[in-house]
Amino acid sequence: MNQVIHDPAWIDSTLIAARPQAVSALLRYFRDMDAAEEAYQEACLRALRNWPQNGPPRDPVAWLILVGRNAALDGTRRQSRNVALPPDELISDLTDAETPLVDRLDDSHYRDDVLRLLFICCHPELAATQQVALALRIVSGLSVAQIARAFLTSDAAMEQRITRAKARIAKANVPFETPGPIERGERLAAVATMIYLLFNEGYTAGNDPARASLCDEAIRLARLLLRLFPTEPEIMGLTALMLLQQSRLSARFDDAGEVILLENQDRALWNAKLVNEGIALLDKAMRNNRPGPYQVQAAIAATHARAPEFTETDWAAIDALYAALERMQPSPVITLNRAVATAKLHGPEAGLAMIAPLEKALSGYFHYFGARGAFLLQLGRTAEARTDFDRAIALAGTPAQASHIRRHLDRLMQDQI
Repeated sequence: MNQVIHDPAWIDSTLIAARPQAVSALLRYFRDMDAAEEAYQEACLRALRNWPQNGPPRDPVAWLILVGRNAALDGTRRQSRNVALPPDELISDLTDAETPLVDRLDDSHYRDDVLRLLFICCHPELAATQQVALALRIVSGLSVAQIARAFLTSDAAMEQRITRAKARIAKANVPFETPGPIERGERLAAVATMIYLLFNEGYTAGNDPARASLCDEAIRLARLLLRLFPTEPEIMGLTALMLLQQSRLSARFDDAGEVILLENQDRALWNAKLVNEGIALLDKAMRNNRPGPYQVQAAIAATHARAPEFTETDWAAIDALYAALERMQPSPVITLNRAVATAKLHGPEAGLAMIAPLEKALSGYFHYFGARGAFLLQLGRTAEARTDFDRAIALAGTPAQASHIRRHLDRLMQDQI
């Protein structure tokens, strides 16, 4: 372990994974979002300073809660001219000294802290967009830029949205307790949206270990939510959707970290356990006969999962499911996704025609120009395809996305030699 701890990537991924539980526990202790965030940031700074020298604690989450809490209290004591806490090395050793204190701090609710925080962030005092943005920032620690990208908006606008949300929570004197059953039901949609955006942030981040854990965290939160709402079909659908998408993780990238498209993936590498669990959960949800957007998206993923080979994909079913999703939840992104299925059924010209009206709405969206470039390439319109691929690279959110498009450009260049 001492060799591992000197790897900055290991420390970074550990701090990312620990954030939800640590911030949740600190928030319940301080009952103030800014104080909890500042305490966690201070704990992270001390971890970066101490762990490479002393080695990691046996329980990183407990260590961060204890050190963050003590650091904040120490600051208060200094302001009051009281005696400061001992040096870091005396409160940051490798023993389990922090564990009993953390147990008392959490008051036996440790495992539910994150869920409690989710419902606080999704308080009805906030607009839906503020709820999701605040939860992504507070619970999962995504940067303002990452959240802005998920919402297709500017960093400045998102920063303002999050700041206003925090201020409104403080002004409303929101109780830092888990809401009752009626309130939980009212906030359910916002919490589900936040969890799915969290999953997507990890899923689209490419082969980045530090962000890949976000998918696992989102699935864990969905399972918690499913325990609270075991008969809610949309929560079943959400969980099924993420399980089915996560099942392809081992097949999505090659050894060099390059993206492998669905049509070229080795389906033997798909996680059969996750596939079977996702399909079973989807089937259970659909028996309720209350279809919703997450169930439809899960059905699309299940259709891909059921095909033994890419050539056996039921594109007619996928196109019909996307059409249903468009009716439930009209969105240019959904139409763009449907265009891929339409192109498989009726050719790239049909796909191109379907996305033509979307250019203005998706002018800052990487996948729009990537898809249009691919359609143009199939039609032999190479000069136009090159232009769209160049625009896609400029908009790429991850190195893996940019690398995927560059491979298209390399192929274009080779074809011209």
